[in-house]
Amino acid sequence: MAFLPSVVRAEYRGAYTIHLTFNDGLERLVDFGRWIKGPIFEPLRDPVYFQRFFMEGGTIAWPNGADIAPETLYEQAKSSEAA
Repeated sequence: MAFLPSVVRAEYRGAYTIHLTFNDGLERLVDFGRWIKGPIFEPLRDPVYFQRFFMEGGTIAWPNGADIAPETLYEQAKSSEAA
């Protein structure tokens, strides 16, 4: 079975960034600014609303139903690993 990443911890770090910890121990600061486009993500442009995120289903979600797939977050975190 292929590895299925899951967010197990999330801490707000300012602007549109959240420090994520995944179920394999990978920890990275992820900038969500790149995904805040389109109608579902419009409310997240407000920094106060952005901070209302919570963990659900192994990923990060917001009260309006917006979320980012955990695989997408994991790939972003992995790509910044060398940075």
